[in-house]
Amino acid sequence: MDGAAETTCWLCERPLGRKVQWHHPVPKAKRGREVVPVHPICHRTIHAHFTNAQLVRMAGARQPLLAHEEIAKFLRWIADKPPDFHAPVRRGRGV
Repeated sequence: MDGAAETTCWLCERPLGRKVQWHHPVPKAKRGREVVPVHPICHRTIHAHFTNAQLVRMAGARQPLLAHEEIAKFLRWIADKPPDFHAPVRRGRGV
């Protein structure tokens, strides 16, 4: 991973704060090995809207997540929040 990738969130691309979580774009339970840094709120949002089976079908790609209406709405909302911003995450309807 290059330095820039480690300083920004894989999902929202905002700078990372003090708390960083590591997300498996292909779930570990489905033999995914790669991890990417994400904010805790971004990590919870991914898993609130997608099952492991859905994430496997995306093959670790970020673009299908960005195209999802609820994720796009979340990204617009979170864009101006500070790196360590915290709020409850609503569950998606499909999960």
